[in-house]
Amino acid sequence: MTSHMSTGPRRPYLVWLLPALWTLGLGLWGLSRQDSVWRDEAATWQVAGRSTAEIWAMLGNVDAVHGLYYLLMHGLFEVFGASTTTLRLPSVLACAGAAVCVALIGRRLAGPWAGIAAGTALGLLPAVQFYLQEGRPYALVAAGVALSTLLLVSLLGNRPAGRRTRTRWTAYGCLVLLCALLNWLSLLALPAHAATLWWVRVGRGVWARWAVAGAGAVVGALPLVLFSRGQSDQVSWIPPLTWHMMIGPALLLVVGAPGAWADRPTRGRVSAAAVGLPLLVVPQSALIGISLAQPLFLDRYVLFSMVGLSLLIGAGLGAAVRAARPRLPRASALLVPGVIAVTTLALLPVELAKRDPASRVDDVLRVAGEVARLKRDGDAVLFVPAARRDTALVSPAAFAGLADVALADAPAASGTLKGEEADAARIRAALLERRRVLLVTDAEGVAKPPGARRDQVKAQVLRERFSVVEDRQVRGRRVTVYERRD
Repeated sequence: MTSHMSTGPRRPYLVWLLPALWTLGLGLWGLSRQDSVWRDEAATWQVAGRSTAEIWAMLGNVDAVHGLYYLLMHGLFEVFGASTTTLRLPSVLACAGAAVCVALIGRRLAGPWAGIAAGTALGLLPAVQFYLQEGRPYALVAAGVALSTLLLVSLLGNRPAGRRTRTRWTAYGCLVLLCALLNWLSLLALPAHAATLWWVRVGRGVWARWAVAGAGAVVGALPLVLFSRGQSDQVSWIPPLTWHMMIGPALLLVVGAPGAWADRPTRGRVSAAAVGLPLLVVPQSALIGISLAQPLFLDRYVLFSMVGLSLLIGAGLGAAVRAARPRLPRASALLVPGVIAVTTLALLPVELAKRDPASRVDDVLRVAGEVARLKRDGDAVLFVPAARRDTALVSPAAFAGLADVALADAPAASGTLKGEEADAARIRAALLERRRVLLVTDAEGVAKPPGARRDQVKAQVLRERFSVVEDRQVRGRRVTVYERRD
């Protein structure tokens, strides 16, 4: 492995500590997002509040792919209580951990300034900014992939012998498996790592050990992969692949190109580009290929590829520091901090936007507050579609005293996310017995025409037999109060 003799911070631990504190600060800044929670996070919130037995029963019907994450969040909610901090802090800590791993990889492969630049760049990337404060598993997956990549680099660099080698390869395989249990599309990191091994021309022994570790992870995750495929209706809403979806991956390649060129992968040498370029390109390309058969292309599924982009950015800045040092020795030490400062200011509108509730499609807490203000005891409540019941599950106090007339079986009891609703005839009869009804649905611009027969009946009865007396739209959701005409 090539040694980079460029000077860096006088204290070596600052190479990883500064990116960790930087990313942690970015994550804690505006963590509550003005006390808002959107629909994806609401799923985490309401499932984490169930018992372990109820979660296990639900996974047999829906969301098995996120089962390990739900169980983890259940434990955290039990210990620390349900709050936006408990919901999002694991992602913040995970991103900080990923930044540490990226910084250590960058230092090992391209020098200390490359390590600092790579670690701090990770938290500034717009995609990471979004999921840095998200109550979902994608940041945890990115941290796991970053750590497994660090292990792989250490194995390729030091080539430890005997029991130490076996321990590290075992740890590598376990990390890949853990990431797969959080989201099995993280297995796309394996072909990226394979591309790195090919570029550096490792021997048959390394190939064999990697293959055993990777195969063990795949076999361990295979039951989850096969079982969750039976729940593929959950991702049926993802649109088919289009050309404009390629713009994002193409821009990522443009951003990472200077780093790839400055430290381009050379056969037989472990470089930042040999590690970062495959980690950026291979998962994105593989997901695009998969999406040609079944639409699955969402950037969050390959968020971990941002680890590769960060390494390339760090390699480019590290090369710039080395090039500037002979002529401008003092100014070269300010290059990385200066670029970070300028980039932070340039991305400030993006950073502020990601911390605004409007950055998400809706807000289940805000609409619950409107329900609490508009309701009267004895009123009925309807949800169209039924998935909008999540606001009542996250904020049950706001719906106290309201009769959920369409609900036949509660979500926890039915092992579902949204509960089981009665048939259309029973819903119609129940509505006609009510004087006032509160309808919780999506706001204009977000709402889709009622698809299910039950939802069509709800809309028909309200239109024919009730009149609107109040209507509120807040952050992607809508509450409409109806009174019966007769």
